[in-house]
Amino acid sequence: MASAEQVAEEAERREIRDRWLLSAPALIIIFLAASGPLLIVVIYSFLTPGPYGDVVWKFSTDGWLSVLMQRDIFDDTLAFADAHLSIFWRSISLSFYTTVLTLFFGFPTAYFIATRPPKTREVWVFLVTIPFWTNLLIRTFAMQQVIRNEGLVNTALMALGIIKQPLQIMNTDAAILFGMIYIYLPLMVLPIYASMEKLDFRLVEAGYDLYAGRWQVLRRIIFPLIKPGFIAGSILVFIPSLGAYVIPRVLGGGKNMMLGNLIELQFGAGRNWPLGAAISITLMVLVMIALLFYVRNASGSQGAHG
Repeated sequence: MASAEQVAEEAERREIRDRWLLSAPALIIIFLAASGPLLIVVIYSFLTPGPYGDVVWKFSTDGWLSVLMQRDIFDDTLAFADAHLSIFWRSISLSFYTTVLTLFFGFPTAYFIATRPPKTREVWVFLVTIPFWTNLLIRTFAMQQVIRNEGLVNTALMALGIIKQPLQIMNTDAAILFGMIYIYLPLMVLPIYASMEKLDFRLVEAGYDLYAGRWQVLRRIIFPLIKPGFIAGSILVFIPSLGAYVIPRVLGGGKNMMLGNLIELQFGAGRNWPLGAAISITLMVLVMIALLFYVRNASGSQGAHG
């Protein structure tokens, strides 16, 4: 006759088995919908490009080599792929500047909303979220109408007599930067506001009572307490900026490419699918590094507050 301990162990094994059986459909869908396509991209990155696109099932590391290097067409020597390095630098730098500038504009906005009376905060948050009601492409074309030669900015500056000729903003890195700041600013405001809403402003008043200046209050009280909001907002802005495709295509004129445009080019006109797959994995690695940075800092902040 089985003992009570054996019965309990059998019941536990049966419960674990039932959990796996219940989770099996979800796990299969996750594998097929997420891991499956990712595995295909990884495999493609180690194959040979076909003459008219697609791949030839022959192992090759040229796709990964071509991410940063290129072969001379005459003597087959290797040199740095200046065009790719330029696109990598443009993507990382524009994403960094976008994150910094959205933080610069987003923090005062979130602070303003958090210090409003409770009855009006929801109205201000609602106004911040209104851009999400419109498609990304439409918002990008709206920014195009603002910064083009005959757009709102140039028209206003010429009417005020500040400039005599329209400023060439379109098809430049500055146009891409303006577009990404406009598109991704709400993604910075909302996490900072969520952290600031929980802030006990009596601590701020206590800081002033102890003769702390405004900068000291910001640096020693407000910034440390809302650090998780800063980190979350920075990640939410940096990651989509790094893989932006529509904004550089519309505002950059197709000439100031970023990583998303380079990947599309390789799968399209470039007909080099292994290189496009290798760049895609490289972009994913950059995103994973950013996410690990966020998790590490968020965990450290929670531990410090705890």
